Amino acid sequence: MKTNVYQMVTDRIIEELEKGVIPWQKPWTGVRSGAFNRISKKPYSLLNQMLLKHTGEYTTFKQWQQLGGHIRKGEKSEIIVFWKIFEKEEINDKGEKEKVSIPMLRYYNVFHISQVDGVEPLEEPLNDIEPIEAADKVIIDYITKEHITFEEIASNKAFYSPSSDRVVVPLKEQYQNANGYYSTTFHELTHSTGHKTRLDRLKTGMDAAFGSETYSKEELIAEIGSASILNILGIETPQTFKNSAAYIQNWLQVLKNDNKFIVSAAGKAEKAVNYIMNM
Repeated sequence: MKTNVYQMVTDRIIEELEKGVIPWQKPWTGVRSGAFNRISKKPYSLLNQMLLKHTGEYTTFKQWQQLGGHIRKGEKSEIIVFWKIFEKEEINDKGEKEKVSIPMLRYYNVFHISQVDGVEPLEEPLNDIEPIEAADKVIIDYITKEHITFEEIASNKAFYSPSSDRVVVPLKEQYQNANGYYSTTFHELTHSTGHKTRLDRLKTGMDAAFGSETYSKEELIAEIGSASILNILGIETPQTFKNSAAYIQNWLQVLKNDNKFIVSAAGKAEKAVNYIMNM
């Protein structure tokens, strides 16, 4: 019966892939890190991140005023720099007029939110997510049994580190729904089964060059493993399945869109899922 689950999931993924291109969507929303502009909410350039003293919200004196804030007396501004392109006409060697672009370094004075009264910091857009007990039990039982370091933190990345035997995933509240959180978590936990103390699959997997055939095969294993666990637990949704197919499609392009790699990966995914779920 277990084999049928993997065969069914694999067949459905291949069927989905044959329908054409599927867009992949990151299942969590990012968190702002470093210094960023309060108005645009975009992070500053790496150079400006190095120039500024604080992380968090900055903007100009005038923009803080427009937001209803007041810079406290005695507070000193910091600067951010940017390139502005000026165009001017010059005469070239042929005696013809031509437009020349001249980059000029400019700067703005900005203030950090800690220097401002009357404006509350922006809140991160976190969702109210209801945990799924059966899925949490699988996670807790597995990481406890295997002594894996598991961190759920405000983050823009999800990953498994073989060297530290550590899984990091974004907070549940960063996801649109709980199913997306479990899909991501089971993907990373499937990677962890390849550790040398377990199924010893990562000798050339996660250490291989990003985007290589070996790395791509490991990504297929992890995503098929995740999709299978969601199916077994009965928490798969149309969106999680479609997103898994889209993710697999991305890595299959590295493997010249050869579906036989899915079948090969499914066999290894089955062993990984059995290991995680102690079946």
